[in-house]
Amino acid sequence: MKIINNFTEVGTKVVAAALNFPSSPAALARKSPVIFLKPTSSYIKEGEIIRIPPGHNRVHYEVELGCVIGLRGKDIPKEEAFNYICGYALGLDMTLLDRIDMSKNVPWGIAKGFDTSCPVSRFIEKHELPDPNNARLWLKINQNMAHECNTKDMLFKIPDLISHVSKFMTLEEGDLLLTGAAGAGPVYDGDVITCGLDEIVKMEFDVRD
Repeated sequence: MKIINNFTEVGTKVVAAALNFPSSPAALARKSPVIFLKPTSSYIKEGEIIRIPPGHNRVHYEVELGCVIGLRGKDIPKEEAFNYICGYALGLDMTLLDRIDMSKNVPWGIAKGFDTSCPVSRFIEKHELPDPNNARLWLKINQNMAHECNTKDMLFKIPDLISHVSKFMTLEEGDLLLTGAAGAGPVYDGDVITCGLDEIVKMEFDVRD
């Protein structure tokens, strides 16, 4: 399987899981993963700026492990899921909270897919992260620790997510699967987000109106 370290340029989509940690009764009640999409136009890399769209001030972060798909697949069995992953990335799922109404079936396209809403790290090779189901994620706002979690607490593990998604949509080479977050919090104009995956990778982004 080839290494796709330019996944932000060649992938066709970002597939993301919501409610994948035991942080609420709604999450615990799920019988299958909640999946949404982010466009590849939402990608930014370190050194670029998270831009809050005009007229919005309720912007939240979520820090997540991302799996980079290295082999095109459809109807992937759980036991074969890791064979379709060529590496990983650290990702932020930025959300316009005032565009989401959880009480209604309103699409999340704008809330989740606005430009700069998917900051990502460098490509992480598989050998750098030998156990993706037991990895610490952390995030600081202005150098103050704001969030920590571990992928071992995911309700639907990586093979569950890949198998479920591939029943409905083909996973293409370079696609990114964000596996969900255990919590979220607000950011504002002038904030600096620093986040990391264990000691493997760290990234930093400025937030601006």
